[in-house]
Amino acid sequence: MSDFAEFRAAGRAALLSGRATYDVPMVEGAQRWGASAVLRPTGEVLDRLSELAATIRAPGHWVHGGGTLHFTVKTLEPYRMEIPEDDPLRRVYGAALAEAAAGLPPVRIRLSGVSPHAGGVLACGHPEDDTVTTLWARLARALAARGVRDQERGRVRDRWYVSLVHFAGPLADPERIVQWCDEHAGVDFGVAELTTAEIVQFVHTGTSIQVRPLERAGTTERHPAPFRG
Repeated sequence: MSDFAEFRAAGRAALLSGRATYDVPMVEGAQRWGASAVLRPTGEVLDRLSELAATIRAPGHWVHGGGTLHFTVKTLEPYRMEIPEDDPLRRVYGAALAEAAAGLPPVRIRLSGVSPHAGGVLACGHPEDDTVTTLWARLARALAARGVRDQERGRVRDRWYVSLVHFAGPLADPERIVQWCDEHAGVDFGVAELTTAEIVQFVHTGTSIQVRPLERAGTTERHPAPFRG
């Protein structure tokens, strides 16, 4: 299981010392929130995540729930406002994702505990096996083979999580956020069984974030069917 103890301690210290960071609504070419490969939990695990996130008293910030909750596998590009169905890069991403997911069993990640960090609050993910790491590595290779520039500059993902809140401005009461996280540090959401990987676009609604699916591939299929959102 991934060890979040040091991460949690650093996040608490950042908020309590006034070193919080925050997101702003996306603009063309921004380095954050670009099209990404993700895994989205479903079922009872999703319900538990959404219900708990809704109890965070964070007015003015991006509190996530429902289909917005996700594990990021890989960020693919800077932010684009429009990604049409016939976009060449979108098709390349979809093909690379299908290749990466083909033949894999479902990804299984236990979500247990929450943690503050400088930019928000997350639910901590503990992979049950190495499937999610295999998916990430396969996708990196499939993208490189297609000549796609590595937006993450060689970053190796070794911590898996679902963001419950992204801060969208200065914190009025960081102590309250830290206290909430401390109170829920041991919560167990259950094991997310993830059978579908997606390429998605993030859209700012004015007060929160929505996820727009672009392409998807089933982890249990040898030749996943294309999806057009």
